[in-house]
Amino acid sequence: RDIHGGLPMSTPPLANAELALMELLWVHGSLTARQIQDELYGESDRSQHGTVQRLLQRLEEKEMVKREKTGAANAFSACISREEYAGGQLETLAERLTGGSIAPLLSHLIDQKRLSRTELRRLRELLDGRKP
Repeated sequence: RDIHGGLPMSTPPLANAELALMELLWVHGSLTARQIQDELYGESDRSQHGTVQRLLQRLEEKEMVKREKTGAANAFSACISREEYAGGQLETLAERLTGGSIAPLLSHLIDQKRLSRTELRRLRELLDGRKP
């Protein structure tokens, strides 16, 4: 993590399958590999066991997931929140496209009416509350 408490600038992007697995952990909090497999591929498809194990291993190596022993099985949970991951990816995108400035990205979202009134109100509150 950086000095501001956010993700390191080098937070890797996630492949679609990794992101789908992370979404499950963000929603459920903690799941066993079997539960993840059942959620991703259905209870009847046991052939995906190796795929789930590889996904979990890659996510552990990226320090996105942690494992805890719970009886006979391991439970997996996310090491970062959805918001932390999204923020890190947004910063990476801003760095690549706009020299690190988030303003052009926000301007585009506002101009294209992609932000709801609630989101705009929250953004205004954040800006008003920011210290100079």
